[in-house]
Amino acid sequence: MKKIVFLLFAIALLVACKESNKKNTKILAESSGRLNSLSIIVDNELWEGSVGENIREKLASPVDGLPQQEPLFSLDQMPLKSFSGFAARNRTFLHIKKSATPTFEIVKDTLARPQTGIYVAGSSSNEINGIINENISKIIQSFKNTELKEQQKRISKSLKSDDKLKEKLGVSLKFPTAYRYAKNEDDFFWIRKEIRHGSMEILIYEVPLSVIDKDTNVIGNIIKMRDSIGEQHVPGPNEGSFLITEEAYAPYLFESKIDGKFAYETKGTWEVKGAFMAGPFINYAVRDEKNDRYVILEGFVFKPSNSKRDNVFELESILKSAKIN
Repeated sequence: MKKIVFLLFAIALLVACKESNKKNTKILAESSGRLNSLSIIVDNELWEGSVGENIREKLASPVDGLPQQEPLFSLDQMPLKSFSGFAARNRTFLHIKKSATPTFEIVKDTLARPQTGIYVAGSSSNEINGIINENISKIIQSFKNTELKEQQKRISKSLKSDDKLKEKLGVSLKFPTAYRYAKNEDDFFWIRKEIRHGSMEILIYEVPLSVIDKDTNVIGNIIKMRDSIGEQHVPGPNEGSFLITEEAYAPYLFESKIDGKFAYETKGTWEVKGAFMAGPFINYAVRDEKNDRYVILEGFVFKPSNSKRDNVFELESILKSAKIN
C-alpha cells in the first residue's frame, strides 16, 4: 500500500513539474529582418560620435572579393527607447549603452527565435570602442553564422535533387529548385540560376591533391586550376572566349572548413578572356585525403551594374552545405 501511495505521489509531482515548466517556457515570436542586415541599438549621441564611426568602420566595411564596394552588413540604427515590440524581433542586433559596468555578452533567442544579440556597455566612448575592437572577430562571426543558418533554412524549403552529384562525385549539396543542371559530366557539374540582370553559377569538380599541393604557391596553383577548367568547360559568348581569374587583381585566400574537412577559400573576381564580362566568385578547394583529391566547389555571379553581395552570400551558403563521401 505504501509503495502505491509513493508511486502516485511521484507521478503527481512529475506532472506538476512538467506543468510548471510549460508555464515558465517563454513563447517567442519568429524573428524578422532582411538577410545581412543588422540592427544597431544605440542612442544618437553615441552613434554620431566615435562609437558610431567605429561600428560603421568595422561592420559596414567592404566585402572581400566584390568588384564594387558593398558593406559586410547593412546597418539600421535606432535609439534604446525604440527597441521594443516588432523592432525587438530583428534576427541580429548589437545593443550598446553607457554603463559603469563593462559588458560584452552574446545572447541567443531571448526576444525572438532564431536571434543573435550582442550587448556592449562601457563607462565612456573609449571603453566601449575598446570592448568592440577586442571582440570584433567574435561579433562578426556570430552574426555571419546566424545569417548563414537563416539562408540555408530558406534554401531547404524547396530542394533540387542532388542524386547525380552523389553518384558521380560523391558530393551532396543543398540547392533550391530554382537552379538547373547546365552541364552534367562524369567529373564536372555546372549548375545555374537565371536572375534579373544576370545569372548565378555553381561549378563542382575534382582534381588530384598534387594540383594544389605541388608547391607552396597555393594561390597561384588555384588560379592555374581555375583558368584551365574555365578553358575546358566554361565557354564565353564569343568564339574562343572562356572563363578565367581576373588578371589585374590577386584573389583573397583564407583557410576554412567544409563538412569538417580542411578547405582553401578563395574570393576574387572572374572575367572572360575574349569578351567583356566579369563578376565576383567564391571558391572552396576541400581536401579529401580519403580519396586523394580536392573537391572544388565554386560559385560565381554575373550581374553587371548591380549589387552582388547577397547573391554571393547565397552561393556561399549553398557551397557550405556540401557533404563529401
